Amino acid sequence: MKVTTMISRILCALIFIMLNISAQAQVYKWVDADGKVTYSDVPPPKTAVKVETKSFSSSDTPNVALPYELAQAVKNMPVVLYTGDNCIPCNDGRTFLKQNGIPFSEKTVATNADQEKLHAISGANQLPFILIGRSKMTGYSFSEWRNSLSLAGYPASNMLPADYQYPVPQPAAPVAAAKTADTPAAPAPVPAVQPQESNAFQF
Repeated sequence: MKVTTMISRILCALIFIMLNISAQAQVYKWVDADGKVTYSDVPPPKTAVKVETKSFSSSDTPNVALPYELAQAVKNMPVVLYTGDNCIPCNDGRTFLKQNGIPFSEKTVATNADQEKLHAISGANQLPFILIGRSKMTGYSFSEWRNSLSLAGYPASNMLPADYQYPVPQPAAPVAAAKTADTPAAPAPVPAVQPQESNAFQF
């Protein structure tokens, strides 16, 4: 009975540590001289044997457990947002997603390669562009985005845990290999805002 109780306590301690671990933290597992297994975010003593370490960073998959309904929506209908600099509709769209507790990955459009990738996916050069599963929408519209997210199974109310960390934005077309030092990179064209469209950003 004592062994079972000890194992249960160890498992509970491990789960607690994993759920509350912060960015760039580490979890240590070691066995002491008496054969007792310990899990902790504090480095083990020098007398410890069979030490194992697991590192986590903010770039890893978020380690916060999502409510079932939200987790299913993320799994079946992931959200990807394409944005650009100095794009007010992009900022509005990003704010909307975060205020509504929608997990999403963000792709930035800044270079010629990024713009080509955006055009290949969306068929246009407007931002923001959002993918909700296979559903595609160009430009920000509160009602259209909310309706599409609801159809995709995302909860109407914000159910995202307070300690959830959004992934760091990545380029739409990541550079496959570094350019040589003697080959200067071509400057990206400066997008021009279309005044007549308040919900989209035109290249």
